[in-house]
Amino acid sequence: MASRQTHTEIAQKKPEDRLDVFPAFMKVAGKRVVVVGRSGEAAAKVRLLGETNAEIVVIGAEIDAELQKAVDQFSATHIAEDFKPKHLTGAALVFSAREDLALDKAVIDAARILGVPANAVDKPELCDFYTGALVNRAPIAVAITSTGVGPVLARHIRARVEAMLPRSTGALARLAEGFRDAAAKIISDGNLRRSFWARFFSGSVAANVYAGNGDTARSEAQRLLNGLADESGFVWLVGAGPGAEDLLTLRAQRLLQEADVIVHDALVPADVVAMGRRDAERISVGKRKGAHSVPQSEICELLVDLGGKGLKVVRLKAGDPMIFGRAAEEMEALRAGGIGFEVVPGVTAAFAAAASAQIPLTLRGVASNLVFATGHNAKSETLPDWAGLALKGATVAVYMGRSVAAAVAEKMIGAGLSATTPVAVIENAAHPDERQFSGSLSDLAVLENRSEIDGPVLIVIGEAVGHAALETAEPLAQGVSARVAAA
Repeated sequence: MASRQTHTEIAQKKPEDRLDVFPAFMKVAGKRVVVVGRSGEAAAKVRLLGETNAEIVVIGAEIDAELQKAVDQFSATHIAEDFKPKHLTGAALVFSAREDLALDKAVIDAARILGVPANAVDKPELCDFYTGALVNRAPIAVAITSTGVGPVLARHIRARVEAMLPRSTGALARLAEGFRDAAAKIISDGNLRRSFWARFFSGSVAANVYAGNGDTARSEAQRLLNGLADESGFVWLVGAGPGAEDLLTLRAQRLLQEADVIVHDALVPADVVAMGRRDAERISVGKRKGAHSVPQSEICELLVDLGGKGLKVVRLKAGDPMIFGRAAEEMEALRAGGIGFEVVPGVTAAFAAAASAQIPLTLRGVASNLVFATGHNAKSETLPDWAGLALKGATVAVYMGRSVAAAVAEKMIGAGLSATTPVAVIENAAHPDERQFSGSLSDLAVLENRSEIDGPVLIVIGEAVGHAALETAEPLAQGVSARVAAA
């Protein structure tokens, strides 16, 4: 989270780092807003104004079908006349989209005489104001402008903001509006009132609004206001994806910025953990094969304890929480402890590995099933029951299987799968140091002897692997063969 700029830092900015515009929002509800034009550019402005409660008036002797459709869709008034200055009487704003410099300038000149703020579409030099790329979460609005120099960039930024702001942000704002007067009366101290609103917008009230639990959110807000109980804690079981920061979901990014505590696994990269709020507490409960630093039972107790203290907790897991992430045990503990929680999915390693190596996990006529498996079951038995699935055309993605690769190959071949079945091994999928290896099922046995492959590996087995783009992958058996020859 970026630190606030000081007054001195702002004052020292160079002219090119200062804005030529002052961001503001015009009140247009029930007011006359005029659009002058005849075709697509005018239609675009009508659609934009259709996001507001303005009274839209379109001026044009003849208009095309696209503009007529926009007029009908947003109940605009069409005055079928050539533009005259009288059309601007009582207008709050005017947009000129006549697609001709002289014609647009005539509208702008008339508007300035009458004191009406004016915008000429695609002619920034004529404009009194710019229209931003709008994100509508009524009553919340976000507008992005490039001050006319990069409208496409502004639209790209808008798309990112659209994805970051939940659709129910407006519902949260409306809920807050309903509590504003009561909060002002009941909480007289300004600091306490600011604390109330901070907890309102980032705690269990907001979490329940975003989850669609409006009644629960209102109850939580009332409890928070009345001071009858501390704000309830909330836990998010969040998938961190395979490790690349830009594969983290936008919801996960938002929650990391809201969390009081981040409880994370060892396989979650430090750069991803660092995306959390600067003052959030970080607790590592990292587990690696053969070196479990914190037992699962203690992790469950920790989550319940933190939630019970009213804290907002992100339980950050590598990949997806619901795929070999032991989320079921944590959800059961949170339910038993009466702690609210939500699961935020992430990109699992199999998908990241398949994307990097361009492996079609399913392929028409070749593989119609996909199996996610681990090298061990809960009783540490190797490959207990799924070897035969590959015989039926399934692609098998094996997690955490490096140390049992030989046993996996032996059992699958014993079950009848051909020793020449294509195999891919992806180490550190989606990381900068990712490595790809290819071979056949018979080569898989050498994997546990390749000590230099020490990162998390994902093994993909099946005929679909033969259709992957693995031309530059390292031969799986090459490293062992070279060492044997040297010896």
